[in-house]
Amino acid sequence: MGSKYTKRYTEEFKRDAIALVDSSGKTVTAVARELGISSEFLPGWYRKAKADRGESIPGELSSAEREELKRLRRENREQQQTIEILKRATAFFVKENDR
Repeated sequence: MGSKYTKRYTEEFKRDAIALVDSSGKTVTAVARELGISSEFLPGWYRKAKADRGESIPGELSSAEREELKRLRRENREQQQTIEILKRATAFFVKENDR
């Protein structure tokens, strides 16, 4: 739940603002000022839209790539836990076998 002072912007508004930056030839900051929104929001929306279109700066990930990275990190964490459990089980059975 956000603060009562937090203003939410619709996806349509974000798309229109990004399109305005592309079509006007103005800077992202100038367009944000004209629309009366914080100059912190529009640059982030614009970078994300560019990344999603494949026009990103090197090192910038698209939304699909971010989701895949999240999924792969989760899988890696689960596999590391499985490996740790198997190591402990192996050590346990080795001790049991030596008795």
